[in-house]
Amino acid sequence: MYTIDIPGRGELQLSHAVLDFNGTLADGGQLLPDLGPLLFRVSSLLSCIILSADSFGSVHNALQAVPVHVEVVKTGKDKALFIEQMAGGVVAVGNGWNDYEMFTRADLSIVTAGPEGAAAKALQVADIFVPNIYVALDLLLNPKKIIATLRL
Repeated sequence: MYTIDIPGRGELQLSHAVLDFNGTLADGGQLLPDLGPLLFRVSSLLSCIILSADSFGSVHNALQAVPVHVEVVKTGKDKALFIEQMAGGVVAVGNGWNDYEMFTRADLSIVTAGPEGAAAKALQVADIFVPNIYVALDLLLNPKKIIATLRL
């Protein structure tokens, strides 16, 4: 369990990081440069699950050397249902319209602009907006930054 005590809001207890693939971790089905080591570090703190429609048929190959679990899902509703069935706190990271419902179920949600931009609908419900996945993963590795952003 990964605990972040946010002044004025209380403790946030996280067990899982659920991440979108295309547009968040990947561009055109290819993992973004230098993400492997960051994902290794995050996976030492949280169980990492990648949810993807696998539009390019590359998610398993792209992540085969990284300690993450991959689930192929069809819709944003599938992502939300996946999170609802998880035990323990969840941080969700994504960029698309299909991440909106996942964000509403997560204990903490981070929307990234990424190579595809960010859907305005996802921005409406996200707890934190960052310019890219590198900043999102850095927040998880440095929880004082999350505290600084979310404190009341």
